[in-house]
Amino acid sequence: MFPLKDENPIEGKPYLTIILIVTNLAIFFFLFLSGKLDWAVQEYGMRPAEIMHGQRLHTLFTSMFLHGGFAHVIGNVWFLWIFGDNIEEICGRWRFLLLYFAAGVVAGLAHAFLYPDSAVPTIGASGAIAGALGAYMVTYPGARVYTLFFFFPFIRVIAVPAFLYLGIWFGLQFVSGSIALVVKVPVSTAYWAHIGGFVAGALLVPLLKRRQRAEDWALSGPLSGGWDVATAKVMPCPSSLGSLGDDEVAVRCDGGYLEVLVSGGSPSQGA
Repeated sequence: MFPLKDENPIEGKPYLTIILIVTNLAIFFFLFLSGKLDWAVQEYGMRPAEIMHGQRLHTLFTSMFLHGGFAHVIGNVWFLWIFGDNIEEICGRWRFLLLYFAAGVVAGLAHAFLYPDSAVPTIGASGAIAGALGAYMVTYPGARVYTLFFFFPFIRVIAVPAFLYLGIWFGLQFVSGSIALVVKVPVSTAYWAHIGGFVAGALLVPLLKRRQRAEDWALSGPLSGGWDVATAKVMPCPSSLGSLGDDEVAVRCDGGYLEVLVSGGSPSQGA
């Protein structure tokens, strides 16, 4: 299952997400084309044994910007592009950056804790990006993710809710990481870094997201049966029934837009 896009529009441009993507790509291609990639991995990769002894702690950060190959870096920035923009919008740029780096550090510590004697350098932004995935799952569980599903010979694109897609992704990381620990085999993927970053993002986003707000109401009714309809962009988008003044309203959410059906009245901003 490979994500192609999500149905969760944002307002404006996700500048920080774009900067992170460009930075990761630029560092990789510079090191690859200059022939310094192996040197950078050895010099700036995160070694669990060193971290557990309090040494070279800066590599918890530098390792986030290193990737071992084309598939590694392209896969990471693609996931960041799909899921990161919504978290940037709901948190704001600086808080999203804090979530990104915090998840990356937790990811590195989780891997180091479970492989405390390893001297193999760990690299990649996947732990930090997993933080964006965890934040997305708890914030937009119902957003649809268009996914390329392939089970030979069947290949098709299906739309699944984010909680299902990301829940499966998390489950695969947990199962794979647990098997690797039990059978004690060397792994080329830091599954527990992914898990640590994902959990960190899910726990941090409620603390870092901006206050819920509704803006730019646009009355577009009336509808049949005496109902008016109004829409507004809200973060996060609620999906419950409620009341608006003395008038009963029905609330539904689609792609991050709040739609309110009002019986005999007009919406007030901030409902």
